[in-house]
Amino acid sequence: MAALSPPFADGIPPRLLMWQRVREYAVPPSMIETATARRAVGDWAGACAAARIDVDLDLRAVARQHGTDLLHRLRADLRSLAPDLLRWHLPRTAPDGRLRPGLTISLVRYGSCSAVPPTHLVVRTPPVRADAGQRVSLTLWNGSMRGAPGGRPHPHPHPHPDRRFRLDLHRHLWDAGRSGELAVRAVPRWADEAELLLRAAGLDPRGAFIVRFDARRRGAFELVAPDDTHAPTCRPLPGVPSRQRLDALPVLPEAATRVPPDLELLRAGLIDAGRLHPLVAAALAPRGAPLTQAAPEPGDPHRVECRGEVHRIALRDGVLTAVDHDPDQLRREDLLVALGGPALPCVRAIDTVHRSPEALPAVRERLGHGDLAGALAVVEGLLGPAAVLRDGPLRDALESAASGRVDQGLFRAGLADTEHPAADAELTRCPRGRARFAPSVLWNKRVSRNRPRYCR
Repeated sequence: MAALSPPFADGIPPRLLMWQRVREYAVPPSMIETATARRAVGDWAGACAAARIDVDLDLRAVARQHGTDLLHRLRADLRSLAPDLLRWHLPRTAPDGRLRPGLTISLVRYGSCSAVPPTHLVVRTPPVRADAGQRVSLTLWNGSMRGAPGGRPHPHPHPHPDRRFRLDLHRHLWDAGRSGELAVRAVPRWADEAELLLRAAGLDPRGAFIVRFDARRRGAFELVAPDDTHAPTCRPLPGVPSRQRLDALPVLPEAATRVPPDLELLRAGLIDAGRLHPLVAAALAPRGAPLTQAAPEPGDPHRVECRGEVHRIALRDGVLTAVDHDPDQLRREDLLVALGGPALPCVRAIDTVHRSPEALPAVRERLGHGDLAGALAVVEGLLGPAAVLRDGPLRDALESAASGRVDQGLFRAGLADTEHPAADAELTRCPRGRARFAPSVLWNKRVSRNRPRYCR
């Protein structure tokens, strides 16, 4: 592998700083170790639980509805699934690096684009209103299913597989047995990836496709070659195709159009192989050290200048305490503060650690990525397991995370409001003259019959 490039001369791009934080907090080593251990003994459901992936699969129902052939294929795919690797590679949004909300991502497609809609093994990211725990769900999707059981609207905002964010053509991003392919497919190679895309869709392998550059720009390309014995190359699609034709062309998946962030981080010297997921490190840096978490150094107590002396603040009996003050003196000081008097420097330092410690950003990062256990471990390391949390930013962050997990639980249970959050933004008229409480953009998307679906 080529030597790492020197750091950026003009500063590090914010996008790479985001990915650096994501790699530190989003998939903690404890999750990887637990999920790997459970997967190694064949417990794919336990591995999913360790990776905070909810399994919405009933294998007996799958056998009844789809037959034993699909069931056997599904079980083989579930045994190959590395859920922690899947979470590692799921698409994320700037600037906080949280999972891109409201996506349905196909992992495997069973069947083809024929008269019978294919069945997909999909992973779904939660909508914004229910993403506090950053939990995702694993389930099957069939094109003939338009809603939830019982005729109710589907609770997920986008239940059908997304054309842009799909991983059925990139199994190396979630299949433990094929993770080594990342080294070959790490650099965008549009022609090869487009040929895979067209063949999977049952189209001419020398056809046209779309590449999405950003939210406003996209380009149309086609594959060309002298004959079937030559590797195809891509070139811009000649002429000015109509909007309808562009919408009908297959879209090159996001995973095929970008350089993996791990490779960029390695080249920029912002991460070493030991901090990568072990399967990613084995593919991108085969000689890299295995993933290890640096052992914490012996905890030196806080030192505070108090009344002309240097005093210590350390954990005693599970609580952060000013160890160089007598307990009776501390009780008198607490009473003095309650009456409006000045506090000792040691007492002020303890109060600062309780309300807004230096580790507050790390706690917030962990909570933002759903790692409640990691956040609580940091808090206990600071304040002790027996501490009573005082009012302030730290308590607010933990209470906000707890409230968000309640919203996520209501969404999972089907008890949350399933209406689009902008559904009452304006009163519009539908083409048939009936009043609809929905933004015009949402209504136009709903009534459009030309919107491309997954297979095309």
